[in-house]
Amino acid sequence: MRSAQALVDGALAVVTTIGVDEARSLHGRVDVQFVDLREGAELRERGTIPGAFHAPRGLVEFWFDAGGPWAKPALTRPGVRYVLFCAIGWRSALAARSLQEMGIDHVCHLGGGYEAWHEAGAPTERR
Repeated sequence: MRSAQALVDGALAVVTTIGVDEARSLHGRVDVQFVDLREGAELRERGTIPGAFHAPRGLVEFWFDAGGPWAKPALTRPGVRYVLFCAIGWRSALAARSLQEMGIDHVCHLGGGYEAWHEAGAPTERR
């Protein structure tokens, strides 16, 4: 049996990880969509990155599937780069890998997740 940490390490080896500085430079661009993978309670408790689309980790593959019945327009726009994030970067690494396996190559994840963003003093909002 492989551990969860082994799965995360494998994902980190093949996905693009960006840091807070690069993420801040991308934030607010029309061709970039931040995607918050955390559970609703996490968003309510800690806040989120302004403009981020909330796609709980358990639904992200279904919502990104442009040909599927649960596709979300915000997650299937051509020419958009998707920046995934979770609390510390583990769920987002796994999701980025999964999306790459689906053929979505314009996806990356925020290393350190929302906690790194928040600790850096980057903008946040409550929902």
